[in-house]
Amino acid sequence: MATFKDFRNDVKPNWCPGCGDFSVQAAIQRAAANIGLTPDQLAVISGIGCSGRISGYIKSYGLHGIHGRSLPIAQGVKMANKDLTVIASGGDGDGFAIGMGHTIHAMRRNIDLTYIVMDNQIYGLTKGQTSPRSAQGFVTKSTPKGAIEGTVSPMELALTSGASFVAQSFSTDLKDLTAIIEAGINHKGFSIINVFSPCVTYNKINTYDWFKENLTKLSTIEEYDPSNRELAMNTLMQHNGLVTGIIYQDKERPSYQELVHGYADEPLASQDLQLGDEMFNDLVKEFI
Repeated sequence: MATFKDFRNDVKPNWCPGCGDFSVQAAIQRAAANIGLTPDQLAVISGIGCSGRISGYIKSYGLHGIHGRSLPIAQGVKMANKDLTVIASGGDGDGFAIGMGHTIHAMRRNIDLTYIVMDNQIYGLTKGQTSPRSAQGFVTKSTPKGAIEGTVSPMELALTSGASFVAQSFSTDLKDLTAIIEAGINHKGFSIINVFSPCVTYNKINTYDWFKENLTKLSTIEEYDPSNRELAMNTLMQHNGLVTGIIYQDKERPSYQELVHGYADEPLASQDLQLGDEMFNDLVKEFI
């Protein structure tokens, strides 16, 4: 049986010391091992940004894509080989700015994969500019007089876009984060997990201490029911989105793959896709 050490490789992460992404990487490795996966059963697809490097730091199939495009690639991988466990990953700029359209439609489709967003509320790789997750008044190199735009609320957006598994965690809570990733992988449908992952270099506002003072665990809210979508939305609004835990889960909604007419039991990646002479000639005749 695989352990989390089996998901390690020889590539040393070059994240800043103290970056929350270290914990996200460890949680993915631990969750994969706990579920009983082996490295050849996992694919990690990432975008651009500090967090986008994560696909190269985990021993599994992996692809470091382009900015905002991890989800189209991950969906293609899953459709071609449904036997793979597919995790897409990126930062808040990757998923909620240039990649926002892909994020919304992936949630709407409910394809069976897990999307982990490392939310540091700033652009870290490009040296500290305001992101869609930065608060109004946030001062950075790109907003020296303070951000004037409103903040994207990703979990509320996920609920309204049709995600069937919506969760949030904090990078310091490794046990909780690992359990949530396990639940997201095991969920049959699209799982989005937003992880508060502080940038220790450029974001001096949303620090580890700030999150510890402002986050509320859903497990401490009496009679909270993650199957109640209306309750989930109301709770998010009451706490300004600063909650951790499984916010919403619809266990009854079929996944995209279950609804595709003629979707073969044998993964496309395992099928013989060579065209015989007879089929090739028949196809050519259509154009003659």
